[in-house]
Amino acid sequence: MTVLTPNPAIDITYRVSRQRIGSTVRVLEVLRRAGGKGINVARVLRSLGIEVAAVQPLGGAAGEWIHTRLLAEGISAHSIPITEQTRSTVTVVDDVEHPTVLAEPGPHVPEEAWARLCERVRLTCHDGGILVISGSLPPGAAPTRISDLIAAGRGAGARVIVDVSGPALLAAAAAGADLLKPNAEEALQATGAQEVDAAIAQLLHAGARSIVLSQGRGGLLAVDSHGRRLHQGAVPDVTGNPTGAGDAATAGIAAAWARGAALPVALHWASLLGAAAVLRPSAGEIDLADLSSLAERLPTPPSTSPASSLPAPIPARPPQGPLAGPAAG
Repeated sequence: MTVLTPNPAIDITYRVSRQRIGSTVRVLEVLRRAGGKGINVARVLRSLGIEVAAVQPLGGAAGEWIHTRLLAEGISAHSIPITEQTRSTVTVVDDVEHPTVLAEPGPHVPEEAWARLCERVRLTCHDGGILVISGSLPPGAAPTRISDLIAAGRGAGARVIVDVSGPALLAAAAAGADLLKPNAEEALQATGAQEVDAAIAQLLHAGARSIVLSQGRGGLLAVDSHGRRLHQGAVPDVTGNPTGAGDAATAGIAAAWARGAALPVALHWASLLGAAAVLRPSAGEIDLADLSSLAERLPTPPSTSPASSLPAPIPARPPQGPLAGPAAG
């Protein structure tokens, strides 16, 4: 599986007793990880035992650090060098307020590097494989860069999952992405719609083949180009750090596709992994030991019927691997 991160970062998490604007706040704990939405997805997939090719532009000492960390975590890193320094993001968390995220804009990625990223996607993808494109575009990048990356994956025979925002989300829809995975706010902002259903309809009309919409505690809503819908509830009463939960959910869908599971199971896995990520102190990680207890609290996906669900993304076969037990529930 190939996961492309257009704008990677060193993710720094500060844990404090209480966030206070305008005051000196003592940091209780500091965590540093290779990050960016796509790298978070890749890390969760690797935790599930899935081999991942992580493709990203990287620059400077920060970029070298990220590349080294990916290799140390057993993730195959395919990094395209750029001149400018890779960015950092800082997340401030406590046990009271919603986390505060300070995200640097990131470096400029030149034309030559975009061409090399597309070529690397073509080389790492394969017929019947999966490409995940996840995260913001770096400054100055045209939304059509997403279209180029989708075309590269498609040209290699891969199905493409895209989790981006803003004009890039519209470009991904127009390029016919197999699945878009925005959250509700991103879908509304990108389309200018006032209601979620109108935003979904606009993205499907633009050319997206299907959408899985994250709704936080409202769960996941899947809709295909024929208007067929399927809802998966969230695991109830899960508290912690929600940063990166959406990335873990994207990994759940990709893992299900890779193992031939039908969409109700894919949504079940996505909800389960999203909840597992909330329990961890930093984004882009899960603990497999949490899955069994979370699965006991997760609503069982509804049975498949033409009126209430989507077709399986690929021919179904029994799922295998760490998630097979919980997903079957």
